[in-house]
Amino acid sequence: MSTAPRNAAAKRDWGHDETGCTILHIDMDAFFASVEIARHPELQGLPVIIGTGHRAVVSAANYEARRYGINSAMPAATAHRLCPNGVFLPVDGRYYREISRQIFQTVFHQVTDRIEPVSVDECYMDVSAALLQWGSPSAIARWIRAQVAERFHITCSVGIACNKLVAKMASTNAKPDGMLLIPANRSADFVQLMPLRGIPGIGPALERRLNSWGITSVTELATYSEQELAQATGSASGAHHLWQAARGIDLREVVTQREEKSIGSEHTFAQDTTDAAVVRSLLHRCCEDVASTLRRKELLARTVTVKLRLPDLSYMTRSYTMERPTDMGADLYAATLDQLYTMLGMRTDSPLSQPLPRPIRLAGMSVSSLSERSQTAIQPTLDELLEEATADSAASRNSALHDSASRNSASHGSKPVASAQASGTSPAPQTAQTAQTAQTVQSSQSAQTSRSSAPSVSSDPSAHSRATAHRPRPPRARLRDVESTLDEVRRRFGKDSAQWGL
Repeated sequence: MSTAPRNAAAKRDWGHDETGCTILHIDMDAFFASVEIARHPELQGLPVIIGTGHRAVVSAANYEARRYGINSAMPAATAHRLCPNGVFLPVDGRYYREISRQIFQTVFHQVTDRIEPVSVDECYMDVSAALLQWGSPSAIARWIRAQVAERFHITCSVGIACNKLVAKMASTNAKPDGMLLIPANRSADFVQLMPLRGIPGIGPALERRLNSWGITSVTELATYSEQELAQATGSASGAHHLWQAARGIDLREVVTQREEKSIGSEHTFAQDTTDAAVVRSLLHRCCEDVASTLRRKELLARTVTVKLRLPDLSYMTRSYTMERPTDMGADLYAATLDQLYTMLGMRTDSPLSQPLPRPIRLAGMSVSSLSERSQTAIQPTLDELLEEATADSAASRNSALHDSASRNSASHGSKPVASAQASGTSPAPQTAQTAQTAQTVQSSQSAQTSRSSAPSVSSDPSAHSRATAHRPRPPRARLRDVESTLDEVRRRFGKDSAQWGL
């Protein structure tokens, strides 16, 4: 559901020269609501809002509902006041993802594999290799729109341009159920017709900052040099992006496989809360979810970001980069708690009974700076090196004792006793000579045991393997084993079937 500003004057004929216009941006119209209406045709013509419960936010609304002033991210309670007779439905994410998968597979991929999904309801498409078969980008766009409407009974809007930026802005201004072609030589004219927020990436904060410099439109933005924009924004890279965008320039290519940048989990409380135990418990579950996902995807993360939403719907976030990457919930939870208390201006050792200074509506955490576990070197800490050295020493001593006991038993005791027992006769009474011999053997065993207590290289080639086998795993490795076991329990018996302690 796009909420980007539009300009009615932009929805017109910009010309028919399609040379170089091989980038399509396809955006479903009010996707969640449209899918529900296709599933329930009796809702056609009624205002449909996706998002229920007084604590929820609107995930999508059809165009009949938008006439009441309803838009995405609006509190559902506000939407109820604006449109009390609207049809409010819960989010059915699994169904929406399945319909999205079918659209991508049965429609989009029939044109080309050069597709960059942005979300379940939009994507970029590079059709340069498909023109020989299809003829023109506009012919492809018309076919896609017709197929989506015929097969799935929903509509989509398509922007056609020479780059991703202009194509996305074109699809936004083509809504609903439209198609807009922007010839390459009209890209700057089209972009400069837009308000500042019409450029993807310019949000309220950046807009206010630009306004303070007297920049209120893209036309005015285009009159500033890159150096002046760097002063205005405080970011050289941000200034470079704005300078290019104001001229309709975008050099990004369509990327068919995107690296995962972050993994997160967040939840809204049934009521705003200042209870530290409640917030910590929720963040604890979030850390478990994220750590489990990291292990399943064989990834490690270095940066932890904590997110809080307040009753006025404003957000607080804080990030922390750990010394080394991890996929363990215990590590993530420790970093998350530190950031939580720092954000709220509290001591990290504050008791659970101490209320938080601000009520919290939503809490969550995410991880970023991801890397593949198999390709990431993890430097052990000094404590871990000491633990490993201690474990190796203990394992070597145990192995040496085991070898010594086995050799002495084989040489002096095992076979005769076994023979006596096997023959069914009682062993002869111990004479003074045999007692002296036994005492000598015992002393020899004690001396060998004392010598084996110091680390030494054994002549037995299997000694090292036995020592390794008896060496206990380091505590962190054992903890990770426990968390991995809990992953399997949750997969088999449900997400809430197991938890490690706070």
